[in-house]
Amino acid sequence: MGNADTKLNFRKAIVQLTSKSQPIDASDDAFWEQFWCEHSTTVQDVFALIPSNEVRKVRDVMPTNLATLCYKATERLVRAVDNSCRTQGEQQTVLNCVRLLNRVLPYIFEDAQWKDFFWSSLPAGNEKEEPTAAPLAQSLLNAICDLLFCPDFTVVGLRKSGPEKAEELNSIDSCEYIWEAGVGFAQSPPRNGHMDARRTELLKLLLTCFSETMYRVPNMSDEPNKWIVHFTSADNRHALPLFTSLLNTVCAYDPVGIGVPYNHLLFTDTLEPLVEVCLQILIVTLDHDITSNTSSNSPTGGAQSAQSYSHDDTTIADNLFINYLSRIHRDDDFQFILRGITRLLNNPLVQSYLPNSTKRLHCHQELLVFFWKICDYNKSSDVLDILVPILYHLNDSRADQSRVGLMHIGVFILLLLSGERNFGVRLNKPYTATVPMDIPVFTGTHADLLITVFHKIIATGHQRLQPLFDCLLTILVNVSPYLKTLSMVASIKLLHLLEAFSTPWFLYSAPSNHHLVFFLLEIFNNIIQYQFDGNSNLVYTIIRKRQVFHALANLPTDAAGIARCMSNRKGGKLNNSSHGSRSSGREQLQNKEVLPSTSHAEDDSEEDITVRTGQIQIQDRHSDEEESDSRSEIIEESMEGSHPALPAEPGTLKVTLLETPDIAQMTERESAHPSSADALAAATPSPVEPNAKSAIGGDGVKSGSSPKGSPSKEQPSPIKRAVAQRGSIRVTPTGTHGSQAKVWQPSPEWVQSWRSKLPLQTIMRLLQVLVPQVEKICIDKGLTDESEILKFLQHGTLVGLLPVPHPILIRKYQANSGTTAWFRTYMWGVIYLRNVDPAIWYDTEVKLFEIQRV
Repeated sequence: MGNADTKLNFRKAIVQLTSKSQPIDASDDAFWEQFWCEHSTTVQDVFALIPSNEVRKVRDVMPTNLATLCYKATERLVRAVDNSCRTQGEQQTVLNCVRLLNRVLPYIFEDAQWKDFFWSSLPAGNEKEEPTAAPLAQSLLNAICDLLFCPDFTVVGLRKSGPEKAEELNSIDSCEYIWEAGVGFAQSPPRNGHMDARRTELLKLLLTCFSETMYRVPNMSDEPNKWIVHFTSADNRHALPLFTSLLNTVCAYDPVGIGVPYNHLLFTDTLEPLVEVCLQILIVTLDHDITSNTSSNSPTGGAQSAQSYSHDDTTIADNLFINYLSRIHRDDDFQFILRGITRLLNNPLVQSYLPNSTKRLHCHQELLVFFWKICDYNKSSDVLDILVPILYHLNDSRADQSRVGLMHIGVFILLLLSGERNFGVRLNKPYTATVPMDIPVFTGTHADLLITVFHKIIATGHQRLQPLFDCLLTILVNVSPYLKTLSMVASIKLLHLLEAFSTPWFLYSAPSNHHLVFFLLEIFNNIIQYQFDGNSNLVYTIIRKRQVFHALANLPTDAAGIARCMSNRKGGKLNNSSHGSRSSGREQLQNKEVLPSTSHAEDDSEEDITVRTGQIQIQDRHSDEEESDSRSEIIEESMEGSHPALPAEPGTLKVTLLETPDIAQMTERESAHPSSADALAAATPSPVEPNAKSAIGGDGVKSGSSPKGSPSKEQPSPIKRAVAQRGSIRVTPTGTHGSQAKVWQPSPEWVQSWRSKLPLQTIMRLLQVLVPQVEKICIDKGLTDESEILKFLQHGTLVGLLPVPHPILIRKYQANSGTTAWFRTYMWGVIYLRNVDPAIWYDTEVKLFEIQRV
């Protein structure tokens, strides 16, 4: 009953803020104390008792009352710090103030007229006194940070022997109160669920303060966020222990714990909400790199050095969180971080014979953003353990349109990692299928897993993933020179992609589609030139699919031939007739003999290209043993326990994303062996380059790929929403009578400009040498099985027979404004959707993105 009375009194106080004709005097303590004293209203109650329309009414009709409310609430937090927040009443007052500010702050941020409100000075208690120098926002942030290390409130107090009195909160050494053991801290304090919950509420208020970014339009989001600037600067004396506490809390968390089945249903886990908000604070603060384009020295003030941090003068200074992350150098510390992230990313993959017996986390998107920041600021390629969960999440999300952002972040991480040689080398480590994925069962390496999952994404993903095709193939190009033994399954998948993307209709449908073929040919060239020994499966598959390469070399360039190719799109299904046919499951070899087919079901497949509205769909088919024209879909055996990706459930909310930057803006071509720069300069241009370097890694699209008579595809605005997809990949719906379908007309000059540069010399030379040899073996021995041919290819050599090896070129990820803006939008969109209890920003007018319902 008493609790109902306090809620009623609280509600009456809220109503009075808008109903009084005159502003309520700031000195009327009896009125203002109603909001944070003498009641213990939960955060859910606060959000329910203060409707959004009333917050806006106070803001617009009685702005002085709202301003005074914020001043007084901040003042009470500062006073609690001065009193060291020792009493239970003081602690409840702090929580009430935190919940109240958490409710009203977003509505202040959404109104541009209140933009500078929190950065004005805090009024003094006496009107004759000068206002204090510190802005209101700094006072609020400092109080929150102090309270996060308050003994017996948010941390367990250190009981010291002797007559010394308790430490004052203003002068406490917070490095002694780091929340969890890990980087830079060896002690593991005892767990306390009440303290976890209080930390969570204080951190959510911090996150709300930082969310001012959500109320800026995308092209203004890179302006410094003053809240984050102060929080991560030397002015925050708790910067190091806060960073360490957040990092260690996330990386030490084990959701499975002692492994008792269904223990998460019996006990409330107060740590999971804390871990999630710690992770969100980390990614938001690490995103705020305001000095990325300037050089500066390492910070001195406030940057207490710990054993785990090296001293590197090249690190970024102004944001101490970025500085600390970039200076973690000890192997033990880095392994602690990597193990923690891998453990949490692997959480949805944990298998059990008891359904729902282990706790499942949902913060994998924030984990991927955090891992991206680690890779970006603290270079290390020893991250093979994290590849499998990333590929799992990519494969699992490929059909769900509400998770298109997750697909992008996963691909961007792999693009970043693929720029390191060590990553490509480590992909040769054997893979044992410990994770259930609906991909074909295979025996091979992590490289085979990478290729197979990428093929699945391209073949069965939804339409909005098509702008990622060039990123996926760039990753494979980067690692291809180091892949030693591709399996038959992976080899066939690569040839499937080439067969699909080399279809004349697809090549001519958009001005940049041919770049996908250039990427694939470069992959084959890299493997043939640098890893021929051991890749007999791929060589054999190339020989069997040689008609694909002959068809590419003989693409029609005359106007009539181009017109015939384009008219085929009306047929619905396109079988590329130049790709050859099968008889009894085998390919003919120069119309003389047949080459044995492989024993893999997938190997005997041919691509059909299904034209649907705006999408190229690749379908695996195989020929019937008795009737070559009769085809049926392959039913691939998937890994045990797997299930196909499901689309988004109806009603799912998602946020809009910015347009994906072009691959040319995201990467920069570098030699894999920088010491041979002179040789690289003297070498002939890489055969992967068409005239235009657009999707390959050079300068812009423009005139090179679009001669006169062929308009170039206009690049999207950097702040464009990713609703319409880039024409370089997407095929315009056949039923659309828009301008794009009429504008693009491939000209003979345009086709010739890139067809003449197709890097087919190495592959054609391989076919010229090996096809007659393989044919002779088939005739002489009457082979009906491919094993003998594979054995011959394993012991064969092309030394001295192939063209001079081309230099290995790596397309390294380069930070740019486009990806920075994309990540910021994606990150805040995830945070918006994940904070539903309470729904902090739900009913506010965010400007950084739009909310859509699937």
